[in-house]
This record gives sequence, C-alpha cells and structure tokens, in this order.
Amino acid sequence: MAKIKRAAVLGAGVMGAAIAGHLANVGIPTYLLDIVPRELTEEEKKKGLTLDDPRVRNRLAQAGKDRLLKEKPSPLYHREAANLITVGNLEDDLDKLGEVDWIVEAVVENLKIKQDLYAKVEQVWKPGTIVSSNTSGISIRAMVEGRSEEFRSHFLGTHFFNPPRYMKLLEIIPTEATRPVIVEEMKAFAEEVLGKGVVMAKDTPNFIANRIGVYGLQVTLKAMQEAGLGPDEVDAITGRAMGRPKSATFRTLDLVGLDTFVHVADNVRENVSDPAEKETFVVSPLLRNMVERKWLGQKTGQGFYKKVKGEKGSEILALDPETMEYRPRKKLRAPSLEAAKRAKSLPEKLQALVYADDTAGRFAWEITKKTLLYSAARIPEIADDIVSVDRAMKWGFNWDLGPFEMWDAIGVEKSVARMREEGETIPPLVEELLASGAKSFYGKEDGKVRHFHVGGKFRDVEEHPKTISLDRLKEQNRVIKANKGASLIDIGDDVALLEFHSPKNAIGADIIMMINAAVKEVSANYRGLVIGNQGTNFCVGANLMLILMEAQDQNWPELDLMVRQFQKAMGSLRYLDRPVVAAPFGMALGGGVEVCLPADRIQAAAETYMGLVEVGVGLIPGGGGNKEMLLRWTEGVDPKEKLLLQPLVNKVFEIIGMAKVSTSAHEARDYKFLRPYDGITVNRDHLLYDAKQAVLAMDRAGYRPPQPRKIPVVGESGYNVLRLGAYNLLQSGYITEHDYKIASKLAYVLAGGEVPEGTLVDEQYLLDLEREAFLSLAGEPKSQQRMMHMLTKNKPLRN
Repeated sequence: MAKIKRAAVLGAGVMGAAIAGHLANVGIPTYLLDIVPRELTEEEKKKGLTLDDPRVRNRLAQAGKDRLLKEKPSPLYHREAANLITVGNLEDDLDKLGEVDWIVEAVVENLKIKQDLYAKVEQVWKPGTIVSSNTSGISIRAMVEGRSEEFRSHFLGTHFFNPPRYMKLLEIIPTEATRPVIVEEMKAFAEEVLGKGVVMAKDTPNFIANRIGVYGLQVTLKAMQEAGLGPDEVDAITGRAMGRPKSATFRTLDLVGLDTFVHVADNVRENVSDPAEKETFVVSPLLRNMVERKWLGQKTGQGFYKKVKGEKGSEILALDPETMEYRPRKKLRAPSLEAAKRAKSLPEKLQALVYADDTAGRFAWEITKKTLLYSAARIPEIADDIVSVDRAMKWGFNWDLGPFEMWDAIGVEKSVARMREEGETIPPLVEELLASGAKSFYGKEDGKVRHFHVGGKFRDVEEHPKTISLDRLKEQNRVIKANKGASLIDIGDDVALLEFHSPKNAIGADIIMMINAAVKEVSANYRGLVIGNQGTNFCVGANLMLILMEAQDQNWPELDLMVRQFQKAMGSLRYLDRPVVAAPFGMALGGGVEVCLPADRIQAAAETYMGLVEVGVGLIPGGGGNKEMLLRWTEGVDPKEKLLLQPLVNKVFEIIGMAKVSTSAHEARDYKFLRPYDGITVNRDHLLYDAKQAVLAMDRAGYRPPQPRKIPVVGESGYNVLRLGAYNLLQSGYITEHDYKIASKLAYVLAGGEVPEGTLVDEQYLLDLEREAFLSLAGEPKSQQRMMHMLTKNKPLRN
C-alpha cells in the first residue's frame, strides 16, 4: 500500500475541495491550492486589501475550504477535519508539493491548462511522489505528454465521484507508462484508507461509469420524447422498480446539473470514432434549450423539476417538454409497475416490468435493451471484464445491479431472442457466451462466484480478502442457529456473528430470543461475538407496530414482559464471558443503539448515524439506553463531586431529549455513543472483518468481562434542574405540553428518582425506572398518535 502521509490537491472547486475534505476525513494533512485572483472583490477593496495580501492570493482555496463547513450533507465526517487542510495558491506555494506523497490535480477540464500545470509541478516534484488527475474524461496520457519518463511512471488517473465522501466509486486509470507497482499501491490505499470501491478503467472517453451512465441517460431522454411522456412519468419507471435510486433519471440529472451532463456527453461525442456512437451522444435540443435558459437543476432552482410555494405549502412541479411550462406532477399508472411493486426479488421486479406490454413495460424494455447492448459492445474497449463494468455502475450510479447482472436477472436467452426479433445486432461477447452453452454471465462453482470472461472462459470474481459475505457463508452451511428475525453464523476463527434480518432489522421477540441463544452458544463454544449484518441499515429500532398494538390493547403485562426481556438480553451481552463487538453502519437508531452500547467494543462504519430517537415517537429508551449513557458520561467521576456530575447528566438529558443523531461515526464520539477506543472502518465492505479482528485481539489479550458498578445520580435536586430546563423551553414555545411530559419522565429516570444527590444506585434500579417510564408513556394517547404517525408517514409528529 502506498505510504501517503501528506497530500496536496490542486484546484479548490467543488470536486477539489471535497477531495481535500475526504483526505482530511481519513486523517491526511492536505494542502489545497488554487490560482491567484487577478482582481479584488468589493469586500476586499473595502478592507483596504491589495492583490499582494495572502488573504487575497489564497482567496479561492479558502473559499473552497469554507464551503466544506457549510454544505449539507457535510463533506466532512467532523468539523475538526477541516483543521487538516492548509490553503495556499499555485504561485507562492508550489514548492510545498515537494513535501507531499500524493498530488491530486482537480483544475478546470481543459487539456492545455492541465498540461501547463504539470510542467510547473514537475519542477518541484519529489521523485517517488504519486501524481494523479481527477479528470472525468480528458485523456490521461495526453496530459503528461512532454513530461519526463520518471514523472509519467508515477502518474495516473484517479476519478472520484461526487460527493467523494459518500460515493463509493474510484476509477483508477493507468497509462502504458504508469508503473504497475504504483497502480497496485494506489488501489490498496484507496480501498483500505479512503474506503473506496476501486475499478480499473482504460484511458478511453469518460472511462467506464460515465460512458455507460451518460449513454443510458441519453437513450432515456430520447425514449421519453418519442413516447410523449414527462420526466415525472419516466422517473416512476426508472427508479426503484428497475433497481435504481429513488431519484431515478431526471431528479438525478437535476442533482448532477444539466450543464455538467452536457459537458460529459459532448466530451464522449468528440472523442469516439464510430459515427453511430457519435450520433448517440448528440445532446438533444431540449437539453441545450434548458442550459441556455440556466435551468440547470438544483443549483439554479429549476431543471426538470421546480419547487414552488403555493397555498398548501411547497409543491414540486415537473417540466412539460412540449410546452416548456411547469405543471403538477402526474402519477403514471401501469399494471407492470404494480406487478413490480408486489414482486419479492429484484429479478422478479425487472421481469414483471420489461416483459410487460404496457406503457411502462415497453419503455423499460427499450432503455434496458439499449443499455445492455451498449455495455456488452464496449468490452474490451473500456474494461477487460464485466465485473468492472457492473461494479462501476453500482458504485458510481447507485444501481442495485450492474448491466450484466441485470441481463442475468431478466434472462439472457429470452432477452437476446427478443432483441434478435427486433433486428438488434448482438455484441460478440454475448454471442460467445451463448455459443459456449452458458445461460448467464455469472455462476457459482465450489462456493465461489464466477464471471464470463473475454475468450469464452469463466473466471473467479476477485474479492478483497477483508470482505466477508454473510450470504456466501449461509450457502456454505455456516448457520449455527436461525429464526425469522435473526441468525447466528460461524464467521471463522471460532467467532460467531449475530445477524438481524427482520423487516428493517427492527428488534422484536425473534431477535431477543436469538440474542439469548447467541449468549449461551458463544459462551460455550466460541471465542467471541460480532453483532452485525449487511442490510440497508444496521437497525432502526424496536418493532414500533408491536409496541403500539400492545399499548392500544392495554396489554400491559405483555408489554412489560417485552421490555424486561429486552433489558435482560442487553445485560447478558454486557456481562457475557466472551468479548462482544457491535458493528453498526447506516442508521442505528433507538434500539439499534441500545444493542451497541453494552458491547465491549464498537467497530462502526464511518457512515453510521446513531441516535436514541424514542422521544420522536412519544417514548424514551426502554432497553437500557438511559442507563448505558449515564454509565458512559459519568465514568470516572467521584460521586462526591456534585458540581461535576450535574453538567454531565444535563448533557445526557440533552442528547436523548433532543433525539440527537450523529452525522458520522466520528461525530458519534461527541455524544459518547462511541468511546475513544472504539474503531471506525471507512470501507464498509471491511466492517465485519475489522469487528472480527477486534474480537480476536481481546480474546488473545486474555479477555475478562466487566463487573457491575454503582452509578452516581443527581437525585431529586438534579431532577428539578432538568425539569426546569424543559419548563423554560415549554414557556418559550419551543416544545409542546406533551414534549414536556416526556422530558419530565426522562429527567426522572436520568436523575435516579427521588433520592439524595450523589447517591450510588445499581443498574437494575435505573432499568426499573426506565421501564416504568416507558410503559407510562406508551399508555399516553398522544404518544400513541406519534407512534401511528411515524408508522404511516415515516416522520415525527409534534402534538
């Protein structure tokens, strides 16, 4: 792996600044440099600054850095990451490039400008330093024509997708001059440190993802106009029904920016040689017209969609391509879309859609057919294998299936037969596949996934050694125990993994039963336990529907038992005689956090959003969350130091009472959901591996479980302090009467009830207070209204 301790990013535009931000995210000090302004702004003139002032000369880089702190969603894991970015300019600070191990160029997409910059960079370049371009389409080799052989041997393309923090794909584009060892080192660095999914691309126009993605958008735009549909109707077809993001086609275009899309399409058209392919990338008059009008999408407030304020609040209108007027959105109704919604698996969804003879089905078939044929025809021009293409589209465009996986899903033989009937030319790769007798691009052999390769043979799909696939382990009969809600799986090295797989991974009776079974099994036969899964989110909380139904039926003994069992299960995790590591990712909310808090260690994905959010549904945490947060915040505090204790309890009250959710694992440390010694994994594919290693490390060190300890509480006087804070918010109109009732219950639990300040209480005492408050709130009509609103509208109700 490349040893990159310091880096420099040249160009502080949207991408350059965001790349610098992500380097800072992973702890790499980075210079961010841009050109020197030639004119003063009016504000600079008022301040009496001159063009020689560093604040003026570094203005563009500083603006890029400042933008990182304002943008939402944030490009930074934590605001403090910005402290690792040092701004400068390309005249005064070029010599700083001699201090770094990696130089990333992200200046304007102009070949001459890039070539001139590299000529200057080489003058201060330290031999051995890796240099790369973030270009989205300019020829990599052309940029360094005229540079020395040594410089070119350390040069390659590193195409990040926007925004770099959130988008998984990194296309690495070596030239024939790039040393193979540099390519391998950068691939390993990008995967291990930057958390990227790396695809090796060739130095062809717009590489892999944009080449196919832009083609797909072009054929979709053309098909829309031919079918007389609107963008809203097309988006109903090309979103989740086809395994694409909810933003589908035209909302995605609005997010990307129509001018950016036009630039990329023009670049492909100018650089491909086949006349038919050139024609495909001709930008439609509709798009040209919109760009001329500055209807560029989200950044200008209107594109294919426009948000307006009306009598009933904000409304999103859709563009009518015929009249160029905005109109209310239409809902496309088609039997195939309904069938796709009912289908249980993505292959079933796709088949229900593309083979249907209705408006949506015909549209979906046309754009799918074109995209699949184009993708197959581009191999081996843009990539040496189908896996690279599939991964590029999944990681760069957030498709659930890449083109060749999609082809397998709809059936290669069936779809090709129809394509032939419609007069399409079948690419050589597909003809070769069918001639070999194979019926799909992917298959399994000896427990390994294989893919069809140019030359007519199947090869193993290469997986990173740190990738653990739970589906693969299940196929290998590694399941120890299972029920509808959870499974206990042997993940090797005598480590077991508890996987949730209930709907939305919500915690119910099945999961609690499996936790208890896991504790017994691991204690008897394993070195430790990992709690993790590979769903969309780690866990969004307890089964709210079940809680609401029991509360509405006033089945209090049953609800009381449920809460007791959950609390008891969490206690068994805390005091298990083997190490327990929780591996949260995505959303870990409510009960999802309560499952993590008792663990000996948490190994969180960098993109983990943790929060005890029960107040949003009219409740407070009931699975030990209050007690665990008090343990964390009061750890090491002398109970006699009453002045130290109250502010800490106030902080816990604020975190739970305001349902604060971390925007990253790094921010979760601010709330003590994560402790300083808990780990963070940037590449989510490596999360379970890292969690397993944490278990093994504790086992090797001679693990001993924690012992129960007394917790100092602020008691009745502290309860009054907390309640007074909530009362002031009520009087100021910030919270409702019911919010105040919830806050008072929470305050009573966190204060430890009506005991003297500084009293030491045991954990069960706090759990009993917590359970009583939870049940009391579950019986409140307004809390039940909040639960119902969350279940039906998926957003909190303020009543």
